[in-house]
Amino acid sequence: MNISKILGIIIIVLSVLFLGLQALGRELDAFGVKALAMTLLTLLYFFSAKQRNVLFILFLVTYSGAEIHNYLTYNTFPSEDANYDMPYLIGNALYVSAYLFLIARIFTIMNFKRSISRFPFQSLLLFVLGTFVVYMITDLSKLELGFDYTYAVEMIYNTVIMFLVCLALINYMYNDTKKSMNLLIGSICIVFSEVIQIAYFYISNVDNTLSVVYSLFLVLAFVFFYCQSRLKQEYNTVYEAHQELNI
Repeated sequence: MNISKILGIIIIVLSVLFLGLQALGRELDAFGVKALAMTLLTLLYFFSAKQRNVLFILFLVTYSGAEIHNYLTYNTFPSEDANYDMPYLIGNALYVSAYLFLIARIFTIMNFKRSISRFPFQSLLLFVLGTFVVYMITDLSKLELGFDYTYAVEMIYNTVIMFLVCLALINYMYNDTKKSMNLLIGSICIVFSEVIQIAYFYISNVDNTLSVVYSLFLVLAFVFFYCQSRLKQEYNTVYEAHQELNI
């Protein structure tokens, strides 16, 4: 058994353990397991991917760094006279950076200008809908966050995530491939995970069911992200075939 298979088995076991710990309400232990699983997933990509992509590597490394940071600072709270919650800011900065690397990766496998010109109305509708969803999601936590810097951080974070899923959908409409489909499903799972996580943190943090659900979507997201990383990119399969028929 090679190292890739061993890492794959360990990651599956850790994912199940992570969900189990969330169900039991042991969040600190769950954070530790998640950080370890993300680190091993990054190693798995290095060992198993035949053609490694720098932007996807940066996405995995930065996201793993965010998870490790969250685990190490889980019980760290700012002092009463502190103006900023530095662990909160650093953690969110790492997550946003990771998603920006993933967005940059999608840009490299799509022709954004041609995609927008081919689907102008759909693209406009997506970004308008995304803006509404960002406002709605951020507004759910407004009472807890207030209107200080944390509200701005959450707004930026949610905007980046919604742009990711909108871009992934436009990419799939233009490049109708398995790779694009996996990117889209992974992005949608990320959005579902974030929305449910907000509901768990700010609306009802009594029942652990919501924590399990958002954790499950997070696990599924990285399953699809990893699957797409192993697929070669094909371009415009639908439209190239359509153009060939018209020639």
